[in-house]
Amino acid sequence: MAAKKTANTATDAEKVQQHMNALNHPLKKEMETLREIIKNSSAKLNERIKWNAPSYYYIDDIVTFGPLRNDRLLLVFHHPFIVKLPSPLLEGDYKDRRLAYFNDSKAIKENKKEIERIIKAIIEMIDDNNG
Repeated sequence: MAAKKTANTATDAEKVQQHMNALNHPLKKEMETLREIIKNSSAKLNERIKWNAPSYYYIDDIVTFGPLRNDRLLLVFHHPFIVKLPSPLLEGDYKDRRLAYFNDSKAIKENKKEIERIIKAIIEMIDDNNG
């Protein structure tokens, strides 16, 4: 499900890289670390810009960076299956999404395996639902 590219348009992945190149944020390095964790969690994931932020999808949207603040990063897990996944990382009791906050590199590294587990579990549920 790779993004198509025409003569004068950037691919979705190129648009994300352009977005990141232009980003001036005190947690940019940490955001790049989170991006790599997310992208490497499954070869099935695709990356694009949605809501003016990097967003990841497989058939449906799964997770998007939330509005940027200077003191923390936010991941919004917004696939409907997220509410079926218990995790100490996920916050909120919304009917259709859960949130994960990261204040620094240490928090990201400590939660790497959990981020990967959550994404893999959602993809597995998507596959089970579509198979």
